[in-house]
Amino acid sequence: MTGLATDEGITVVPLRGVRAMIADKMSNSLKEAAQLTHHAECSLSSLNSRKAHLLSNGIKVSVEDLFIEAAVKTLQRYPDMNGVIKDKQINLFKPVHLSVAMALPGNLLVAPAIFDAHKLSLEELRQSRQDLSSRAKQNKLTVTEMTGGTFSISNLGLSRVHHFTPILNNPQIGILGIGCAREKAVRGGDGSVEFVPYTGLSLTFDHRAIDGAPAAEFLTDLCREIERNEE
Repeated sequence: MTGLATDEGITVVPLRGVRAMIADKMSNSLKEAAQLTHHAECSLSSLNSRKAHLLSNGIKVSVEDLFIEAAVKTLQRYPDMNGVIKDKQINLFKPVHLSVAMALPGNLLVAPAIFDAHKLSLEELRQSRQDLSSRAKQNKLTVTEMTGGTFSISNLGLSRVHHFTPILNNPQIGILGIGCAREKAVRGGDGSVEFVPYTGLSLTFDHRAIDGAPAAEFLTDLCREIERNEE
């Protein structure tokens, strides 16, 4: 982000253009929605094993792709999380149009949607995500892609952030934040201790549309989906 340097050693960056649009969207989200965040942790052992198994069969996917697949499957079991609030009405969707947050150069952020994600295979999900990422960098995303999502994912897995509180992508009901992986000491059934990779998950939801208990059930089931994600 560039700006004008002053004699006092301060760089003044005008809040305008795309950055201003992002700022307005974020502040409006906090003003309009009753946002609450649940945090959880889940083991990545099964997910990492599946990733390695797929690679051994010539199928290259990322950890994010596997998280996306798990989220889509879980959303199909919890339709109350898959929707938007518009005009004081909760609109729940059977199809999953998954928005994926993407950081762009210049301190910019977009979250285009993978439409009908529930109909796509893992490889198709990966291809769709990569296509959106490529076109986002070229400023070739459509308005529909930017506004048509029903649930969002924000991945900070490459950082050192364990948990965070993602802001809702208004007017959507929920957004999942993915933190970095870290090893935890876990005691096995025989009393031995082993180090297992875990990641933090953060689910922000609109309390106007869904209460804390069903949101917690969704996040718990998502963790189970990730932990049983084996071939």
